[in-house]
Amino acid sequence: MALNELGLAHDVWPGIARGVAVTRSATALLGERPTVRQHYESFTIAAAPRPPSRIILVDDVITKGRTLLAAAARLRDAFPDADVRAFAMVRSMGFLTRLGRLLAPCEGVVYWTGRDARREP
Repeated sequence: MALNELGLAHDVWPGIARGVAVTRSATALLGERPTVRQHYESFTIAAAPRPPSRIILVDDVITKGRTLLAAAARLRDAFPDADVRAFAMVRSMGFLTRLGRLLAPCEGVVYWTGRDARREP
């Protein structure tokens, strides 16, 4: 909503929400973080005023990309003709010796490897 108020978004539609809570990745142990499937199954899609042709997901932090991948898949199932993309304010990258790299803007991709989400870079 803030992006719309600042004039940085044409339309804002809070169309995806958690129907079922999942463990927060930030507080989960490494082997207990939610899977892409768990994220996917937890999301619900709200009715859209009109079928969107372009959807930009906005998230605060991306780590592996499981949440964004699941959200994008859920939206693609609901709106198969929409161009779905994502934006995250910060990308976490594990232990870093240079903090500047954590905040450096980048463009990348999140994809399904057959077993898990993978983010590059």
